[in-house]
Amino acid sequence: MALIVQKYGGTSVGSLELIRKVAARVAAVRGRGDSVVVAVSAMGDATDRLVDLAQALCPAPDPRELDALLATGEQVSCALLAMALHARGVPARSLTGSQVRIRTSSAHGRARIEEVETTVLDAMLAAGEVPVVAGFQGVDAAGAITTIGRGGSDTTAVALAVALKADECQILTDVDGVYTCDPRMVPDARRLERLSFDEMLELAGQGSRVLHLRAVEFAAKYGVALRVLASHGDGPGTLIDREDPTVEAPVVSGVAFNRDEAQIVVSGVPNAPDTAYRLLQGVSGAGIEVDMIVLASNQDGTIDFAFTVHRGDHAQALELARQGAAYCPGARIDSTDRVAKMSIVGVGMRSHAGVAARLFSALARAGITVRLVSTSEIRISVLIDETELERAVRIVHNEFSLSGQSGNY
Repeated sequence: MALIVQKYGGTSVGSLELIRKVAARVAAVRGRGDSVVVAVSAMGDATDRLVDLAQALCPAPDPRELDALLATGEQVSCALLAMALHARGVPARSLTGSQVRIRTSSAHGRARIEEVETTVLDAMLAAGEVPVVAGFQGVDAAGAITTIGRGGSDTTAVALAVALKADECQILTDVDGVYTCDPRMVPDARRLERLSFDEMLELAGQGSRVLHLRAVEFAAKYGVALRVLASHGDGPGTLIDREDPTVEAPVVSGVAFNRDEAQIVVSGVPNAPDTAYRLLQGVSGAGIEVDMIVLASNQDGTIDFAFTVHRGDHAQALELARQGAAYCPGARIDSTDRVAKMSIVGVGMRSHAGVAARLFSALARAGITVRLVSTSEIRISVLIDETELERAVRIVHNEFSLSGQSGNY
């Protein structure tokens, strides 16, 4: 008998009929002899509607009260799912984050999970009950309700799986696995049967929205196997686990992209040890995340310093960069928010030379200019004009032969 933690997203519990289907699926898992714990998100767009209500009263709601409000969305869906299980004769009980005792930090809206107490959950499982846990939320040391950020229900599920030493954590959503690329952009993208934690971390960090990045980080840290499945369909999905040394990995496993990029270039600044610090000090102090960074030397001894930020931070980061460059009268600043980032990911890059050259060759043949490049051991990311993104993704997906039938890791 296995212990399975399942997480159902907002689209999977978006109506009473869908909740009934989820209950049937949970009952089927229990019916084959396995124990199951369920974490759920709020129904459909319930969280957005709660945010709208709060902002209609106050443009900048108090973070503590906003968390108390937003946590009610998951409470509704987990109570309804417990009722649907009761209707099928399955003993179940809904639990909020505070009832489970998912202890978090006190950073409202972005709390970190610190500990999951298992006393209540262990007792329910021993009694044959199905715990239905409200995702996305916890409680801090002072007893205040906290939320752990958008997509946090994935993280809740992984934290439950870690604490309970579950055999597998299943993320059930509106797609039947992780694909080599977003099928909406590349229709012949194929479902991957298996990915390593490292690959999924890179894909999630570079724009793939199938899994929440923090959930993958949590699973990788504690070695909890993740499986992405369709919530209302059959199939094996995609297993995310430790790298299998007995199987040769493909050079490239997938292509990810992110449209929400902006580029800032500061030209003609001194080539000095403190230049980067001066230019980014204000940006960092404002809590703005910097992604790609490139330094290029000029013949006159100056450098050009280019970096990217989230598109929503463009205006503020540009002003802060201007302030940082004020010490150098000859500095010039240019920027654009009409760029996008495309990344290829694969653990096979570790043992195959020439991947970058092949990528750049494919883009060059198509006349697509690369603005910036950043790399890791298993990833290459390029910044390109947003107007070229869809064409670039399809070209690269084809270049590395990622289309076709679902294949092994």
